[in-house]
Amino acid sequence: MLVATLGMSKRLACKAVGLPRSTYARTPLAQTPADPDADLRAVLCTYARVHPLHGFRRAWAHLRHDEGLVVNKKKVHRLWKEEGLQVRLHHPRKRAGVSSAPQIDPDAPKVVWALDFQFDSTIDGKAIKIASMLDEHTRLSVLNIVERSITAQRLTEELDKAFALWGGPPLVLRMDNGPEFISHVLQQFCADRVGISYIPPGTPWNNGHIESFNNRLRKECLNRNHWTSLLEARVVIADFKDDHNRRHRHSSLGYLTPPSTLPDAPTPTNRWTAAKSTDINQNATLKRRGPTIGDLPGRRSSAMDLHWAPHFTRCHIATRCRTALLAD
Repeated sequence: MLVATLGMSKRLACKAVGLPRSTYARTPLAQTPADPDADLRAVLCTYARVHPLHGFRRAWAHLRHDEGLVVNKKKVHRLWKEEGLQVRLHHPRKRAGVSSAPQIDPDAPKVVWALDFQFDSTIDGKAIKIASMLDEHTRLSVLNIVERSITAQRLTEELDKAFALWGGPPLVLRMDNGPEFISHVLQQFCADRVGISYIPPGTPWNNGHIESFNNRLRKECLNRNHWTSLLEARVVIADFKDDHNRRHRHSSLGYLTPPSTLPDAPTPTNRWTAAKSTDINQNATLKRRGPTIGDLPGRRSSAMDLHWAPHFTRCHIATRCRTALLAD
């Protein structure tokens, strides 16, 4: 300020404030070619371009677990801020709801699977309905349905396939009070097979795990793509969920991926069963006969082993769509 505003010489200004001239003339290390963190800054900038909605914690987890770099989390935070990579997201204040029914604690795999719908549309304005289901303990995505319309009958057919794929049904299905979920078709399908836990109407925070997953799917996939066809949406959303299962690291799991939390054990022949509830808005009375832990199925074969990324080009998507058509 003394030099720029008052026109004082650098020598006199440094003498007035008691600052050595060498300190004033010294260039910060981060602005010199000899910056020791130049490579790390470049890696963080590259990661931020590929994942613009990720924060420094997930970038640190990627460096530590995927790249094998031993780096301090605080250092990653400092470099992340210096490079201007922080994303300011608006988080509205949430109401504190009180559940009218006791919550079921997902203390093991295949205890509680949360199920929910969300909507999007293609560029011609036609609706797309997406069904997702998540294991609340392992955060594993176990269902993917992308259609124009999903009836209760179609939902039960896909649930039956998911149960067979993942080694049997869970102990409880947690869901809201949507028309497909309270239908007689679904209740008859789940009778004497799996318990149903309905959250109180108007309280989506009681189904927080699947709501958080839907929020990630919305921000990192749906909002960043314009669907030209239903097939394109199916391919990209399926790749996103596959990436979530195999590469997304959760802080609640100790920065592990969902398959890493599954024990390497064969699937027992016994099953968890749930007695039929007398009130669909109350938790089911549960009877445990023995544990059932499904083995992680192998990766589906594909002509192109491309994991989901936000920078999918149209040619990549077109190739994946053609591959999906040939597979059918």
